Amino acid sequence: MSEPDFVGHVLEQWRAERPDLDVSPVGVVARLHRLAARLTEELVAEYAEHGLGEGEFDVLATLRRAGAPYELTPGALAASTMVSSGAITKRVDRCVQQGWATRRVHERDGRGRVVALTEEGRALVDRAFTAHIANEHRLLAGLTERQRTQLAGLLEQWGRALEAD
Repeated sequence: MSEPDFVGHVLEQWRAERPDLDVSPVGVVARLHRLAARLTEELVAEYAEHGLGEGEFDVLATLRRAGAPYELTPGALAASTMVSSGAITKRVDRCVQQGWATRRVHERDGRGRVVALTEEGRALVDRAFTAHIANEHRLLAGLTERQRTQLAGLLEQWGRALEAD
């Protein structure tokens, strides 16, 4: 049998110290936590190759996937990225400063704003997203297509169950 990974060692220690508890959830949650941190490092490094931070990539990618004319209200951006409106404002400000996006008054609501992708922003996010997807394929290379599908399904099921709580 192969040597336990880091979390496997942690589980062994807890089982020895607290045999009265079923510590098996640590095997899933701790591994996911460690994996998420490692994946974030890998993803952020790829964004940096294109001069982007994680927040800027998120804004540009959200605008791009919205389809032509590649624009959204700040509220729709916040909802699509799952961050607060304050965080979106800071991210959009950086994208506008770089010339990747514009902000204008909403035509139908003078109090509202619209954030739009510029041509430069669209070209940048297209290059960065192509590299991002190649990077994600690399990160998943240790799993078969069937394993990827199973894992995606399990994570979706678990996420839905947690959201229902």
